[in-house]
Amino acid sequence: MDSITQAALGAAIGEATLGRKLGGKGAIVGATIATLPDLDVILSPFYGQFERISLHRGFSHSIMFTVIAATVLAMLMKKSKWTKEVSMRRLWMLNFLALFTHIILDAFTTYGTQLFLPFTDWRVSFDSINIIDPVYTLPLIMGTLLSIYLYEEEDIKRSWPNQLGLLLSSLYLMFTLANKQHIQNVFAEQLQEIRTPYYKMLTVPVKIGNLEWYGVAKDDTHLHIGKYSLMSDNKIDFHSFPINDHLLNGLDHDLVDRLKWFAQGYYTVAENEGKIRVYNMQCDMQGVRTFGKYKAPTAFYYEITPNGKEYELSVGMQESD
Repeated sequence: MDSITQAALGAAIGEATLGRKLGGKGAIVGATIATLPDLDVILSPFYGQFERISLHRGFSHSIMFTVIAATVLAMLMKKSKWTKEVSMRRLWMLNFLALFTHIILDAFTTYGTQLFLPFTDWRVSFDSINIIDPVYTLPLIMGTLLSIYLYEEEDIKRSWPNQLGLLLSSLYLMFTLANKQHIQNVFAEQLQEIRTPYYKMLTVPVKIGNLEWYGVAKDDTHLHIGKYSLMSDNKIDFHSFPINDHLLNGLDHDLVDRLKWFAQGYYTVAENEGKIRVYNMQCDMQGVRTFGKYKAPTAFYYEITPNGKEYELSVGMQESD
């Protein structure tokens, strides 16, 4: 999720755990902790394009990191003038919840989160909510602010608005999972109507409110991509793209393996002036792009420029007419 949403969730957790002890400072502490896992992007300039594929939502988004970081941060906070009077158990719980909810919330979006590093780099991805969705974020912000500004620290009612905000946002998150199942059924039915077989499907929401979705159905040789809106209940217009796996033959094995891992199988390959472009639908779904007679399944791509036994990896955006 975006940094504002992660901070809002952390602030709500900080208010829930420390609000009646620290007042508004609890929300500030929670918001700060909750944004820490995304500091992995600071390291990006120190890595090449290949390493960056695995960097974001890597170890800093793992369960092991969450446990270690929660312990270290709780020990440091015990020495701070703000939080030294708070029990070690409560401080650890604050840190663990703020960090753990961050990585779990990211898992609800596309891209995937490597929760189980260093044991496995399997990426958990529920693909049920857009990276920016105010329908989820606003209840958190409103609940936290109402608790802080309407009630004193010791008031028993102080926790009510914040708890309501957490409840509403959590219910919406659960709704996105149920809605995703409905969307997949819609795509499956319409694919059956046009007699398009497939063995694997990806559905991802776009924009806010969980109303518009892209779907990608995969068979042995093609990806079939379409867009559906709950508001219009439209007939899906599917566009088919050849996967072109053969274009990756002879390229660096580690590079090809990592690109396929990143796409979780949802990719197509194209050749452009001797360069190989890989379009990753798992991490980028912006709709079909056309340029003259050329049609691409999405905007973002990785471009491989072979150079003997070496290669250059770069990124680009497919413009549309």
